[in-house]
Amino acid sequence: MRRLHLLLGTALLALGLSLSAQAQTAPADAASAAPAPAASASAPLPSDAALDARAEDLKREVIALNRDLLALEEELLYPASTQVNVFVSMDVGKLFMLESVQVKVDDKLVAQHLYTPAEVKALHRGGVQRLYVGNLRSGPHEITAFFTGQGPHERDYKRGTTLQFDKGSETRNIELKVRDALGKLQPEFDVKVWP
Repeated sequence: MRRLHLLLGTALLALGLSLSAQAQTAPADAASAAPAPAASASAPLPSDAALDARAEDLKREVIALNRDLLALEEELLYPASTQVNVFVSMDVGKLFMLESVQVKVDDKLVAQHLYTPAEVKALHRGGVQRLYVGNLRSGPHEITAFFTGQGPHERDYKRGTTLQFDKGSETRNIELKVRDALGKLQPEFDVKVWP
């Protein structure tokens, strides 16, 4: 974590020094150009377009550095040997209008989310939401998910599903899926552990 802060501090310091140097160079050149017009011909002032281009380059570099730092932070906080990801997805979704999901791991609440209509539409179109990322030690665990929303005939629904799984030394990905059971005309809620 300390390395992450040092990298970010170094990048911001370099950006600040670069912009400061450019700002100081332009007035100094302008001041020297006023008394001696011949000197300005030998040292042209950087144009506004050149300064803008340099500032845009620096912004792109900072954005790329920020992306790399976020990836590094995730690797440090959630190493592969203990990382657990929980995803939410929907299949068709005509029999159930999702309103919220609550997730417990080993009887401890780890995540909950209230869905907006736009988020539900995204799930209907095949989107997958990462609801939770965390750390678990190796061994047996239990995940319980509670889904609330409106079911068939606009009745309020609250259903839960539970799965016991073993956490090994690799990253564990768990999918919570809402799907329509057309034979029963009821929604079904599945939990699947991806290898």
